[in-house]
Amino acid sequence: MSLTETPSKIRRSQAERRDESERRLIEAAAGLVVEQGIGAATFANIGERAGYSRGLVTQRFGSKQGLIEAMIERLQLRIGALLEDRGVEGMSGLDQVLANVDVFLAALERDGELRAYFVLLASAVADVSELRAPFAAAHKQVEQSYEALFRQGQAEGVVKPDLDAAAAALMTGALLFGLSMQLLLDPDMDLGPIRETSLATLRASFSA
Repeated sequence: MSLTETPSKIRRSQAERRDESERRLIEAAAGLVVEQGIGAATFANIGERAGYSRGLVTQRFGSKQGLIEAMIERLQLRIGALLEDRGVEGMSGLDQVLANVDVFLAALERDGELRAYFVLLASAVADVSELRAPFAAAHKQVEQSYEALFRQGQAEGVVKPDLDAAAAALMTGALLFGLSMQLLLDPDMDLGPIRETSLATLRASFSA
């Protein structure tokens, strides 16, 4: 260590290296899942594709559930950053719901990690696997967030006062879930007009 280097700088560089390796490992896992299927996403293949050892994959995530949880957290952070760029905090509750839907569908159209997430989710549900738990928790969190935004919109007078906020939140999440699954069945599906139609339909259905 040189005289100009401080422990905090070293710690930051170690954290940056860890973040970089996790990002590359998650991207490698997502690529394998989308291109070759879940069976190809072994820790050995993930490490090789990312340029690391299998041991590092195990060290970073511990298990397949740990990898899925890391992928979910990374996706949540990325979607959150996209929403922050939209300036959603200054929007009404209804406009925030629509911004969420718009950002999600735009990301779904081009984001391999998001598609991999739904491949893994479908597999966990089909296999009645314990891996369903992190997906269920993530979807419940989104549902509760939408419900809070619908209630905010009702308080602001922009959402129908007699709307069942919980049901509207579940329906909105189910729309995104369904479109995500449809895209797995039909990768060439054009999401552009579906995105526009979804936003127009949701606004017309919920607006006061």
